[in-house]
Amino acid sequence: MLKKFFELLKKGDIKGIMLEPTEDSFLQFFRYIFVGGASFVVDWALLQIIEAMGVYHLIAGIFSFIAGLCVNFGLSKLLVFSKKSDKKAAAKEFSVFGIIAVFGLAITEGLMWVFVDKLGIHLAIAKIIAAGIVLFWNFFMKKILLYRK
Repeated sequence: MLKKFFELLKKGDIKGIMLEPTEDSFLQFFRYIFVGGASFVVDWALLQIIEAMGVYHLIAGIFSFIAGLCVNFGLSKLLVFSKKSDKKAAAKEFSVFGIIAVFGLAITEGLMWVFVDKLGIHLAIAKIIAAGIVLFWNFFMKKILLYRK
């Protein structure tokens, strides 16, 4: 599984590591970490901004989540799971993507409630912990339900 990654890395083939279509699960997960990172930055930053405007953090989390979801979908299609689809299939794909994400949001919101409201962990730290946990849920559900061979 790691063989292809290390071959590309040894050759310095950044395009092969990050851009060329692949079915290699490790390469896909490696890319997904970057996609998840970009999505997280959008989600986290908007959460901080909206919450600073006086919106309760669990409500702010829903709005920031939607923005992160859109970034994640676009980058996942482009870089991670390069499955081509027509407009109708893409709409169905986004629907399933959204359903997976809603479960991820529910997990995130539950974790945020426990971490912030019950344990008193700072919002920014709680979001980082929750996002790390949900990253695995999102990747494997998308891989299994949406982008399997």
